[in-house]
Amino acid sequence: MHSIDHIFTDLNIISKIKAKLPKLFQLAELDNSRGGKLGMEIGSARERIIIALLIYNFGNENVITNIPLTQNETDVIVFGRSISIKTITSNKIVGVKLIWTVDAHKSLEFINNYKAECDMLFIHINWNGSGGIYLISQEAQTYLLNKYGKDFYFKLPKAGTNPRGVEITKDAMNELVNHSSTKSIPIQWVRSQDQENTPYDRWVEMWRNDDNN
Repeated sequence: MHSIDHIFTDLNIISKIKAKLPKLFQLAELDNSRGGKLGMEIGSARERIIIALLIYNFGNENVITNIPLTQNETDVIVFGRSISIKTITSNKIVGVKLIWTVDAHKSLEFINNYKAECDMLFIHINWNGSGGIYLISQEAQTYLLNKYGKDFYFKLPKAGTNPRGVEITKDAMNELVNHSSTKSIPIQWVRSQDQENTPYDRWVEMWRNDDNN
């Protein structure tokens, strides 16, 4: 077991992911919403859940989480392999953000200098529907970019607009998730009915349970 691929082949791990990931992501949404809307922190919360899954399966000694800021794409390193974690919520595969910036020049500079630096763990969340978790190799990303070119691969910022970063297009993402080398686990995103109604309920319960101490 010297590869992240293990979680896509071990039947016990696959079963645990299918059962637990929707529950954990639902809790993350509960903790990172206000007024019925998700906050920007939700991406980081989901990322921590996925990294915790990797640590649980492979051990702290094989999972590096203290990533230098100079490694823009890398979120975690597993068995020496750099991994970028991306999550989207949609009823179908859509574009995935690579960088956030409002500077059109920096966006174009990023695209012109871009090369895939790591594998991608892509989680497609589709509440009340089908989605999945995908392991897309660095090699597959490089192959698709070289085959189809930047105009196909990137959603380019339009001149004179206020861009919100650079995305891999939905067409490129569909090609990536369907690439022959991509590993995947299908997930039914069913919300649990027995979880807390507010992000404060569990903490209130902890205060209550402490009354006897």
